[in-house]
Amino acid sequence: MTASINDVARAAGVSASTVSRALRGRPGVSDEVRDQINAVAAQLGYTASRSASSLASGRTYTIGVLVPYVGRWFFGTVLDAAEKVFSAAGYDVLLYNLGSPETRKRFFTKLPVRKRVDAVLSLIIPEEGEAAALRSLGVPLATTVGGTRPGFTVVGIDDRAGTESAVRHLVNLGHRRIGMISGASGPLHWTTPIERRNAYLDVLSDAGITHDPALEADGDYTVEGGERAMTELLAASRPPTAVFAQSDEMAMGALRALRRHRLKVPDDVSVVGFDDHELSDVVGLTTVAQPVAEQGAEAARLLLHQLDEPAAEPAGHVQMPIRLVLRETTAPPRPRGPQ
Repeated sequence: MTASINDVARAAGVSASTVSRALRGRPGVSDEVRDQINAVAAQLGYTASRSASSLASGRTYTIGVLVPYVGRWFFGTVLDAAEKVFSAAGYDVLLYNLGSPETRKRFFTKLPVRKRVDAVLSLIIPEEGEAAALRSLGVPLATTVGGTRPGFTVVGIDDRAGTESAVRHLVNLGHRRIGMISGASGPLHWTTPIERRNAYLDVLSDAGITHDPALEADGDYTVEGGERAMTELLAASRPPTAVFAQSDEMAMGALRALRRHRLKVPDDVSVVGFDDHELSDVVGLTTVAQPVAEQGAEAARLLLHQLDEPAAEPAGHVQMPIRLVLRETTAPPRPRGPQ
């Protein structure tokens, strides 16, 4: 006969509910007891039934995840880290790629996640109607993008502070012609490009530097876009001596463009990125480091905590640390006459 959860409980000397928590990775079970239960379950050949657990708890053991782009590094890194936390706790992920306006509209019209998920991790910034639709699901909600939002646990960073540290670094080195590669054509309703641009403009103003619109270009948050944007900035009548790119991928594209134009970094042009991409250290990129994977993992942990402790107050807004990492792509401008 196939062993049951009660057989495991009797053999381990614990309750069936303790066996259930231990095998699903839930809190409230010591490591020693968990190891003992896992050993007994393996010895008896017991495997927890997902359908039985769902019937008993009313849960689907599935988390819905909404993303604007699956293939982009930031979103992929957040998703991968979150999925690992969900998987370790016995949950599956139901992924919705909402990259096009049509797909997004259809999703929020039909809400296919209703009664199919226990919680939602949204990597898109919903407009008010979309946020209301998600709140109507009556499940825990979390995100890693955007600011504080009613009904959501938000895990993120201070985009303004990060940008200010990057641009001030260039100002303090003596640069006056500071360009910016932005992501104006980023995901729908994404506030990050706006926050970072405003911080860039504020630092220039504080330093007494007149803003030149010719020193801004859209890089679409991709390597190819960054290369295209850097080429555009170099074509300006007075090109920049330094560039802040709103993402490391765009910064890497900028480095490629500069290399193709036979310009040296940082001798001819300094470059600063944002993210601390896994390849940033390889190319020696000065950047603002943010804990991308940790944001995804923390958002997942907070969602699971809300599921385990539904009466507990949601975390609200959790701000993760950022720091400026100095590498080889920034230096004072070379004397070349008026800048």
